[in-house]
Amino acid sequence: MKFEENPVLQKIGVQVLRVHQWVYEHTGGRIGHRILGVPCLLLDTVGAKTGRPRVSSLTYVRDGEDYVVVASKGGAPQSPGWYFNLKAHPDTSIRVGTTRIPVTARLLGPDDPDYARLFAAADANNGDRYSAYQRHTTRPIPIVVLTPR
Repeated sequence: MKFEENPVLQKIGVQVLRVHQWVYEHTGGRIGHRILGVPCLLLDTVGAKTGRPRVSSLTYVRDGEDYVVVASKGGAPQSPGWYFNLKAHPDTSIRVGTTRIPVTARLLGPDDPDYARLFAAADANNGDRYSAYQRHTTRPIPIVVLTPR
């Protein structure tokens, strides 16, 4: 049975990711920049509905100066909350290791000319997990390009 099909492994995975994010945040980025060899950033957003600050740990791939993240939510039928937060408030910041970077988010769907290239790069960087997630949902999984300001 694959990880994506095992609810017990999924629950354990969610807990591991929560601990990873806690460590990343509480060490000021000195620990946590990588998880399973994949680079991670902390995305700071403002809740689209609540207006409250939110933090999400996300894997990323670089595209020149940009940071590219994928709004997969593990192949769930809806995009993750941070995606909607960025849609409402695209000017935000990320933390990469110990460095905070102000960024502007650009949301890309499959109709964007850069989508296929960036999805493939992010997918390869993340062990082809995004392709697996896409097979589990009918929604097109968005890409988000975070451009330093």
